[in-house]
Amino acid sequence: MSFVIELGTPVSLDRLEQVARQHTPVELSEPVRARVRASRDVLEKFVREERVIYGVNTSMGGFVDHLVPVSQARRLQENLISAVATNVGPYLDDDTVRAVMLARVVSLARGNSAITPANLDKLVDVLNAGIVPCVPEKGSLGTSGDLGPLAAIALVCAGRWQARWCGRTVPGAQALAGAGIEPMELSYKDGLALINGTSGMVGLGGLVHRAASRLTRRYEQVSALSVEGLAGMTKPFDPRVHAVKPHRGQRAVAGRLWEGLADSRLAVSELDTERTLAAELGSAMDTHARAGSLAIEDAYSIRCTPQILGPVVDALEGIGRTLTDELNSSNDNPIVLPEETEVFHNGHFHGQYVAMAMDHLTLALATLTNLANRRVDRFLDKSNSNGLPAFLCREDPGLRLGLMGGQFMTASVTAENRTLTVPMSVQSLSTTGDFQDIVSFGFVAARRAREVLTNTAYVVAFELMCACQAVDIRGPEKLSSFTRPLYEDTRAVVPFLDRDEPLTPYIERLAADLLGGQPR
Repeated sequence: MSFVIELGTPVSLDRLEQVARQHTPVELSEPVRARVRASRDVLEKFVREERVIYGVNTSMGGFVDHLVPVSQARRLQENLISAVATNVGPYLDDDTVRAVMLARVVSLARGNSAITPANLDKLVDVLNAGIVPCVPEKGSLGTSGDLGPLAAIALVCAGRWQARWCGRTVPGAQALAGAGIEPMELSYKDGLALINGTSGMVGLGGLVHRAASRLTRRYEQVSALSVEGLAGMTKPFDPRVHAVKPHRGQRAVAGRLWEGLADSRLAVSELDTERTLAAELGSAMDTHARAGSLAIEDAYSIRCTPQILGPVVDALEGIGRTLTDELNSSNDNPIVLPEETEVFHNGHFHGQYVAMAMDHLTLALATLTNLANRRVDRFLDKSNSNGLPAFLCREDPGLRLGLMGGQFMTASVTAENRTLTVPMSVQSLSTTGDFQDIVSFGFVAARRAREVLTNTAYVVAFELMCACQAVDIRGPEKLSSFTRPLYEDTRAVVPFLDRDEPLTPYIERLAADLLGGQPR
């Protein structure tokens, strides 16, 4: 079934991901088409009236002060998409390119960009035909939009550059011909409308956000499983105590842990611990301190889970709102509003909102990584694991190393993630003869968030392995109904490790499942 873009109906990030990953066909509703046509009609009226409009009868960027006859419109627009196609490096994956293309379609379909309707139709046709332009991933300033990435897409739509189609990389013209699509003929403003916007960072950022949201929600289950594996106490998650600190994410995480662990026989009752310690306390006349057999509180990486993971949940919610707003915006320059019969030169292409959101996402994921890394250390350190064998190696310790080696990876990846948290959104460098004198680097921030997300999934995957190993040592029949499905899913991939073997295949598989699977 096709996805129909309706006028005035926001497109969700879930829908963006669905179209990108499942190749859902896209259609434009008739009201959308009418609005796009109306915006173009206003622009054509202004051209007849010889209004001076950026990118129509002026040059662009550092040549903004140059006037260009409308008779040179096609040449000007073709030169534009050629001149800014300067990105380098590996090509973006197909799903990301489709997400970027859909994000551009959604923005143009708002009918404020004055693109030629036939060219918007062709952009939709290219997307639906499964033609994937080759988009090098490095080189976008994120201001004047994502010029380089979007130019690679525009070039293919015009029958140039190269694309992946039917499993091969072919010239753009060949891909269009094979799909029965005529190349775009660019008129005034068309090239600018195709490339002057934030759709690159929104498409990539949207996919990263959805995967990060899945990972974070699944991490609540991982956290509960780790509480069980480490014989942690549940009272710190009691909703009654979280009612006095009104952060929504914290309350939500605490509530899910409290409810999820209610029927666990591995998690510990604080009251039982208190009774044991009270019996050891001695008489009131005793004036000497002595070590008890238990601690009345767990370490922060267990007890403070709602206070650490809650901000991540709240951050993801805010980041999602920002990305959704940007996805459903007109984010190019100039804007032509048909109801106002006016053209507005503006800065909607600036990606600062998305750049800051992606930096925030990177910080949130690094926080989650830190938490997972600390728990890994507690699982493997005999002195901190409440009775588990060193390195979770129950059989032949010393002859075998157990899960010791996995911490090498988690420590390395955690350190790497920390170095990637320096904000991109404040790294502005002036370009274009100081015309673009403050830029967002939003696309770079989105790329980096993607890298941090992948690293985070590796650390969480190994924590999950440790938790399942610990549960098997303590007794998996005592698991809660909340964590048992995750335990069983994991055990379908990773067996109880009573022998040493390479862990990499297990970690890779679990990380992929954490990013792509649905929480149970």
